[in-house]
Amino acid sequence: MGLFKKTETEDVFSYLDEKDIYLDGACQSLRPEPVINALEAYYKEFNSCGERVKYKWGRITDEKVNATREKVLDYLKLKKKDYFVSFTLNTTYGLNLLLSQFDAKKAKIKYVITSDIEHNSPFLSTITFAKKHGIKRKVISRNSDGSVKIKDIPSKSLVVLNAASNIDGRTLKNINEIIKAVKQSGGYIIIDAAQAMAHSKEILEKTEPDAICFSAHKMYAPSLGGMIVRKDFVDLIDTSFIGGGMVDDVDLETYLLSSDNKDHLYTKFESGLQAWGEIIALGAAIDWLEKIPKDKKKILQENEQKLFDFFKEHGTVGEIDKTKEQREKNRTNGRFHLLNYEPTSTMSFYVDDLDSHLLGEALAEDGIMARTGYFCVHYYTDHKMHFPPLIRLSLGYQNTPEQIDKVISELSKIA
Repeated sequence: MGLFKKTETEDVFSYLDEKDIYLDGACQSLRPEPVINALEAYYKEFNSCGERVKYKWGRITDEKVNATREKVLDYLKLKKKDYFVSFTLNTTYGLNLLLSQFDAKKAKIKYVITSDIEHNSPFLSTITFAKKHGIKRKVISRNSDGSVKIKDIPSKSLVVLNAASNIDGRTLKNINEIIKAVKQSGGYIIIDAAQAMAHSKEILEKTEPDAICFSAHKMYAPSLGGMIVRKDFVDLIDTSFIGGGMVDDVDLETYLLSSDNKDHLYTKFESGLQAWGEIIALGAAIDWLEKIPKDKKKILQENEQKLFDFFKEHGTVGEIDKTKEQREKNRTNGRFHLLNYEPTSTMSFYVDDLDSHLLGEALAEDGIMARTGYFCVHYYTDHKMHFPPLIRLSLGYQNTPEQIDKVISELSKIA
């Protein structure tokens, strides 16, 4: 595949072949060289268990892991006195850890709420939560701009919503109003930030939900999950997923949780040996993201706009909430149908009379790597809106204007 050939793209992605155009960052982003180097340094220079050893390598690991915890909070401008950070496998794992151990009776929760455009992670975990606790589950609709109507959320609700959609990238525009309203009504709110952490993290800054779950591998870091949890929210967690790394002492029938020490609350969700190298490399990814020059961010925005303009010229845009009947009326406007109302780094579309999976294979022949299907949002894309299988282009900082020109050139052959 020529993965290690040099190219004239950004230096941190110099290992890429110039012919490879990666457009699947919504699944997992590419890793810049500083992140790869940080992971390699762990394995080559101080490979060790964190929080268990007294030798030098272990102290280095502990220092760097603790630094990453602080970087995550600083990245979203959240206060250490209010929140802590635990690491998991991914967003799905984090959401399930929270919901499977949340004491609904103690919290006096009457509803669990999610939205129709959610990834299967919150969609399925809220189904399980409702069945387990015998409470009502309500699926609310998102507005075309990604916001939610506050009146749709009953009081005493546990709310689980994404900060950014993995279909069209639209964000939860009124996130602060929603958080405030949920809390004032005696409820709790968990944010799925998987798609927001890399390119839309501003929407999460200084917000105060009860928990934020994210996937490091969608923000230019290794495969890893993270949870940012309010310290007072832990009182509603009935720990049942437990093992080594979470206890300070164990007797025949009893044990002492490390999280009983308020300085070690993060152990509440970290059973067993953690992915120390990946955690450290996440810290490197955050450092890199925080230092991206404005001109690089501008290139990404221009690439998004260029693609959006192409779809607007050769078809229809804003089909995310159009019914099948409404979409049929738009067939005369062009073959391309973009779900997005506005340009984002994540764009999903379909083409009249052309199977998206076949189109994905054809693009792959030209080195263009895109995702096809329903993107783990089966309820909304398939069963509610009846879209045909889609194709998704999710851009990143590795993409150059020349690459986007080539994508448009290939798509123009269809137009």
